[in-house]
This record gives sequence, C-alpha cells and structure tokens, in this order.
Amino acid sequence: MNILILGATGRVGGQLVTYGLHDRHHVTVLVRTPEKIQINNANLTIIQGNVLNKDDFVRAMHGIDVVISALNTDGTTTLSASMPLIIEAMEYEGIQRIITIGTAGILQSRTTPNTLRYQSSESKQKSTRAAKEHHKVYEMLKQSALQWTIVCPTYLPDGESVGIYRVEGDFLPEDGVEISVPDTAEFAFSQIKSSDYLKSRVGIAY
Repeated sequence: MNILILGATGRVGGQLVTYGLHDRHHVTVLVRTPEKIQINNANLTIIQGNVLNKDDFVRAMHGIDVVISALNTDGTTTLSASMPLIIEAMEYEGIQRIITIGTAGILQSRTTPNTLRYQSSESKQKSTRAAKEHHKVYEMLKQSALQWTIVCPTYLPDGESVGIYRVEGDFLPEDGVEISVPDTAEFAFSQIKSSDYLKSRVGIAY
C-alpha cells in the first residue's frame, strides 16, 4: 500500500513510520524539517512541506491509498486548521480512508453519556484546549464522506510495546489509565486492514 503519514516526527508518528516500512508498504511523510527523519529506506518518500499549505497536501496525496495522521496540538490550532485541507485533498484525490490519533477526552463520558469526557468530571486534565482542538477535528470528520477512525489514547507514556491492550468503540475501556506510544501506534496501524471502527472513535488503554 501507499501510506501517507502526517506528524511523522512526533512520538506516535515515528512509530507509525517504522511499522509501515517493516510491513513493506510504501510510506510517504510530509514534514517541515526532513532532517528529523533519520531513516534510510527505499520505500520511504520524504516530502518537505507544511500541513497548513494546500499545495503541499496535493503533492503528498498523489497516489496514496490511506492517510494516517498523528498530528498533535502543540499549543497551536494547527490540528484543526489542517484538517479541512486534508479532507479536501483526500476528496480531490479520491482517497477514502483516514486514521487519526485523537485523545481520550473526545470519547463519551461514562458518568454523563451525553457529554464528552473532557466536558465532564471524568477528565483529569486541567486544560481543555487540546481536547477542544481534537473535538473540532472529530466534528469535521463526522461531516465528511471519508472512511475515518479516530484512535483515542488516554495518558500516553513512551513505554514499551506490550501488545496486549483493550479497545472500545466511543468509550475509554473501563478504568483505563494509560497506553504506551508503541501500542497506540500498533493499533492505529492495524486499522488499515480493519473495518471494525469505520466512522467512529475508539478508546485504547491497558
């Protein structure tokens, strides 16, 4: 497959690149600073560009089968500002499948099911800014015609790959506290071949 990975220089994104190349897919990354990608592989294409530039997306999306976005909020609005451009470029190229890394804050609250976790007493986060950014992305994907999945990890230490974890559609698995970066990336990557969580959020935790 031809896979476009966004946020490839981040913690989860870097793992996604490794998994993609390991499975012998062709991986394209769109990054601002190519020097940060310390991998030499014939199946890796590095495109220098900005996720806020529509033309860069059109270049990066050409011939792509699936998009995986591990873009994070970084204290800015890059996440919500880039998503309309991603959706537009995917629709233009006829790409259907997108998997994104979200946050457990945008899953449904168990205590007040009509609200999201970050809006309820369930959330331990003092700031809701990052969750609000992810919430905007969720709303945009819901309104799109794409086949989307948002993988929503809770607390995300670097950690090791354990390979055993729990997932649940729309909710964080009961009493889930954390999930490592490698396991989050592994599950997100596995969704390329899965239709279990099409057009839905999925919580992941140990």
